[in-house]
Amino acid sequence: MTTLSPRNIGLLFVFSAGLLWSTVGLGIRLIDDASVWQILLYRSGSLTIFLGIVITLQTRANPVVLILKSGLPAVIAAFSLVGAYTGAIYAIQVTSVANALLLFGTAPFMAAVLGLLILKERVRRVTWLSIFVAMIGVMVMVTDKTTGGALSGSLAALASAFGFAVFTIALRWGKSSNMLPSVFLSGIIGVVIMTIICIHMNLSFKLSFNDAGIAMAMGVFQVGAGLVLYIIGSRTLSAAELTLLSMSEGILAPVWVWIFLGETATSYTLAGGAILLCAIAGNAVFGGKRHTPKWGK
Repeated sequence: MTTLSPRNIGLLFVFSAGLLWSTVGLGIRLIDDASVWQILLYRSGSLTIFLGIVITLQTRANPVVLILKSGLPAVIAAFSLVGAYTGAIYAIQVTSVANALLLFGTAPFMAAVLGLLILKERVRRVTWLSIFVAMIGVMVMVTDKTTGGALSGSLAALASAFGFAVFTIALRWGKSSNMLPSVFLSGIIGVVIMTIICIHMNLSFKLSFNDAGIAMAMGVFQVGAGLVLYIIGSRTLSAAELTLLSMSEGILAPVWVWIFLGETATSYTLAGGAILLCAIAGNAVFGGKRHTPKWGK
């Protein structure tokens, strides 16, 4: 019987994480009536419970105590993640899954620019070239989305990517090697903020069995379990391998909605997405060892 090497196990774990993250579009599409605020309320609640258990088992410490020790960077990271998740779900609701997920892929490039401006991190020339190519890809993708929901969805997807970039920079600023406490805190913040919004908008806290089940499953499996698998797998892989394997999220997400729901993407989305994926892959292979933490959408 062949025994998998630590590297191969890492490859399997990180690819599995991307596989779980790629179900976000299908999950949102299968929800019948719940709004973005209701989805985030239920997803944040289940994510908080799941990560609370994982962190306690992993560290034998109170997750709240770990958050307090992490300080301001963890708080900034958590708030940025809530904003990123909000933009992500809204984007998927009003534009195609392919368009939203591929635009999320601009986050590493935004993080590179923020790292230069805030942390004074050097940006390699190949990364600048990749950013330029990625911008071309984004412009191609939004060419046929200049009005209505398609435009707002694209802008929300880019805003979500910016939130994920801020999350990354906050972790680097705090020199945190463990992102779980920040994600756990984002769940708590998400529950509080979404509860306030639901009350203000007179939205019901009671969802259908289908909507509640999908939203909570997304918190546990799509975000939570995906994040845990990524963290475990990342210990034995290079930054380039992590980035390339994580691209499976953006590639597979449109496939699931096409197979199960018949949703297709426009030619502009596919062409621009291909350019963007080439920019991401090129930067991963030639851009150095630093990698951007992943989180799920």
